[in-house]
Amino acid sequence: MSDQAIEQEIQVKGKTAPRITPADLQANIASEHYFTALDGVDGHYRGGYQAQGVANAQSLSLLTFCVLVLRNGFTVTGESACASPENFDAEIGRKIARQNAEQKIWPLMGYELKQRLHEAK
Repeated sequence: MSDQAIEQEIQVKGKTAPRITPADLQANIASEHYFTALDGVDGHYRGGYQAQGVANAQSLSLLTFCVLVLRNGFTVTGESACASPENFDAEIGRKIARQNAEQKIWPLMGYELKQRLHEAK
């Protein structure tokens, strides 16, 4: 079940207590950044070397990372790995990596909300 489908069910059932919504989560993201493991290796070897000489360069190109920077500067990461090079699609890899990163934000924002509710008592 998607986050949006769950949100819709919550609204239909009239749940109105303080909570984190998908919109809250999205609003907490300041920026997003994507790269493959091969991009990371290329960046490491900026001193004139290229990743083409690195063993398993093709495998590195199939691993996509998403880094989400939150409004407070904290970062979360998500990743997507493709087993078959023939199935690799950069756009799909970025979408999956972003979804995986977003899933790490829910508990962080939930903790923050719970702390605010606790302090308000």
